[in-house]
Amino acid sequence: MSDQNEKLHEPRINWINLRGLIFLHSISAVAIWYLATGRAHWATITLTIVWYWFTGLSITAGYHRAFSHRAYDIAAPLRWFFLLFGAGALQTSVLQWSVDHRNHHHFSDTKDDPYSVREGFWWAHIGWILRNRHGYEEPSLNNVQDLVAMPGVRFQHKHYDALGAIFAFAIPTALATLWGDPWGGVLVAGGLRTLALLHATWCVNSVAHWFGERPYSKVLSARNSFITALITGGEGYHNFHHRFPSDYRNAVRWYQYDPTKWFIWTMKVTGLAHDLKSASSEQIRAAQKEQDAALTAT
Repeated sequence: MSDQNEKLHEPRINWINLRGLIFLHSISAVAIWYLATGRAHWATITLTIVWYWFTGLSITAGYHRAFSHRAYDIAAPLRWFFLLFGAGALQTSVLQWSVDHRNHHHFSDTKDDPYSVREGFWWAHIGWILRNRHGYEEPSLNNVQDLVAMPGVRFQHKHYDALGAIFAFAIPTALATLWGDPWGGVLVAGGLRTLALLHATWCVNSVAHWFGERPYSKVLSARNSFITALITGGEGYHNFHHRFPSDYRNAVRWYQYDPTKWFIWTMKVTGLAHDLKSASSEQIRAAQKEQDAALTAT
């Protein structure tokens, strides 16, 4: 009887996510051919790079650090930038994304962690997407009520599908049409850019918990790696992040690569970001000493 109950509660395949990923990988393969044969206009390639950074920063600086961790506060123009271009990243609404990410930190490395690396590298990278909530089943919003109260957040959640289609495909295609390359807009700035960013983001769940050093906590699976930081727009100093999740920085050394941190600091200078939270030098040194002591004891 217990075996039957376990089977009833086994996560089923999320067919919507599976079909979406098959679609994105398929048109991305065509996009690579389109680029390799020289059909893409140089302006489309430029647009793709710009759109990648707009949508990427909306995930790293927006969905992740501003919304999920509340590491700093944002003014309305920047909040709307994150909400609109974040939808264009096709990584679900900020509410659903934050539900999963807060659970990831709260239940880190346990069976309740939605993308725990303890279940394997590929599970953390993409498997959990294929087994996550079925179709359009609404997640519980109990742990994101602070975000629900923010202006614009519920609007983005309600209209996510339309906003995602507009900012992921419609606008890049319309812009590329201006210089006679609508297919480049659809395939390269739309599909390939979206897929590349998805895999870069998923590397924070997989690569950043698999490769690198753990200077702040050996208990945590999260690791620091310059290579991962390059892939993820600065999210690679992950051992530090899991030790100090409310810090607006991932990289604390001036020479470490964290363009998201530099962007947030720039937004502070312009007045669009404020109340940046950061761990003190004393707290960071204490964490390192605690780790060193633990290593010595073993």
